Amino acid sequence: MRYEIKGTPLPVVECQLDMGEAMICEGGSMSWMSPNMDMQTSGGGLGKMFSKAITGESMFLNTYTAMGGPGMIAFASSFPGNILAMQIGPGQEIICQKSSFLACTPGVEFSVFFQRKFGAGLVGGEGFLMQRLSGTGLVFLEVDGSVVEKNLQRGEQLIVDTGYIAMMDGTCSMDVVSVKGVKNALLGGEGFFNTVVTGPGRVMLQTMPAYQVASVIRRFIPVQSK
Repeated sequence: MRYEIKGTPLPVVECQLDMGEAMICEGGSMSWMSPNMDMQTSGGGLGKMFSKAITGESMFLNTYTAMGGPGMIAFASSFPGNILAMQIGPGQEIICQKSSFLACTPGVEFSVFFQRKFGAGLVGGEGFLMQRLSGTGLVFLEVDGSVVEKNLQRGEQLIVDTGYIAMMDGTCSMDVVSVKGVKNALLGGEGFFNTVVTGPGRVMLQTMPAYQVASVIRRFIPVQSK
């Protein structure tokens, strides 16, 4: 499979498949394709369907296979930003934002990743429930805004507003922590919780989370009186 990521600020990844090769995506993710791409819909088993349901993702996946010769299929991002191509393999699993999955090759496995402090995570805001991608294959992720990569050494920590984490290596760990001080939490404008990521591994940060954009736009929408 060969691919090319095109366009800004709303990119698309166009994949060129040999006969018999396939791509997997959620329903509605396909943007355009050649006529010989065959679609099959599946749930991936009850365990996987449950995992996807509690992360807010579609419980069903579509598999597109090139039939009778080479085929082409494209997947466009749903928000201004970037598309990342990530290779998954033994010892190369990743943790990603629940809404970032765009498409992948067969062999990639999906599961739910829980932050360590479950109770804090329940009120920790955007990003509490994340996806663990393992197995073997190529994954395309969509990132809101620009991408900033941080490489953490073993034991090195980074404090992040949870919604800004697009992806991290499976070797990283994550905790939700309370903002210190009642005045800071109530008046600081940063919320009550932050996320602490501990290395070793890569952390991909996104500069324009969709929920932050929505909160800014909301200020300019006039309130309709009844």
